[in-house]
Amino acid sequence: MPQLSTTLVNFREEDPGSWRFLLDRAVAADRAGIDRLVVSDHVVYGENTDEYAKPEVGGSKGGKQPTTVDGQWLEPLTLLSVVAGITTRVRLGTNILLASLRRPVVLAKTLSTLDVLSDGRVDLGVGVGWQREEYDAAGLSFDGRGKLLDHTLSVLQTLWTEKRASFKDGYLEFDAIHQMPKPRQSGGVPIWVSGTTNKLVARRIVQFGSGWIPWGDSAVDITTGIAQMRDLVEAAGGTLDGKAIVGNLRPVKATTGGVDLAATMAAVPEFVAAGVTDCRMPINVSDDASEAFDTYSATVEAFRAATT
Repeated sequence: MPQLSTTLVNFREEDPGSWRFLLDRAVAADRAGIDRLVVSDHVVYGENTDEYAKPEVGGSKGGKQPTTVDGQWLEPLTLLSVVAGITTRVRLGTNILLASLRRPVVLAKTLSTLDVLSDGRVDLGVGVGWQREEYDAAGLSFDGRGKLLDHTLSVLQTLWTEKRASFKDGYLEFDAIHQMPKPRQSGGVPIWVSGTTNKLVARRIVQFGSGWIPWGDSAVDITTGIAQMRDLVEAAGGTLDGKAIVGNLRPVKATTGGVDLAATMAAVPEFVAAGVTDCRMPINVSDDASEAFDTYSATVEAFRAATT
């Protein structure tokens, strides 16, 4: 059954004073039937934000960062921990987490704990990022960030699946290590790999991925992107069958203002036919919890109508 997800926007240009409105939105989305809430990640900012518009470094062509360098960004896993405690059913995801910036043994423990306390509701979306300064500030190689991400994911899966864990690669070695509790979900927290349609991302999906978050041109033309990635994944010895795939559902403006939900959801059947399992839509809601619930509910109702 196709799912509807939306971003819980965990950043603002100015300090709002209180972030209570964000938690109220999460509760409203949970009650309204949104399937998944996802949050973004930046640990620090350098001052070369124009790099975001450069696909060659991992950015998005023509894109622009949503805040200045001094914008307010909440750490995603900390925020999801709070959200987990005030919701009951909505899944909790990252879109995306710069996993390589965290020490993997600590990240494994953090995600296991969150998955246990949320009763198995966590999805880990990961990517390499575009900003050299974040890696510099963490003392890590920006140019080697792809290999570092693979290392991080390997450590996570080892600690999540082996009771008496051993590991060795060019970055780290340990033996007879015990880390409990394991994630509530069998096999560990599902890893959704973000990236463009290329051989490296395809290999990462085969090795680690429960899902794919398309980026760049693949996200713009999702039908072509999925077809191309399917071939690359198969060439790498895997399959996209059974994998979660994100498709960005773009709101259509109504002539009277707001969003034309019927026109927006008209794209859903084509998405689903192409292989999209998670329709990810930005939903602009009020800071008022009651109004937010009504907006989320109307969006869910329109989405369900388009998928039945």
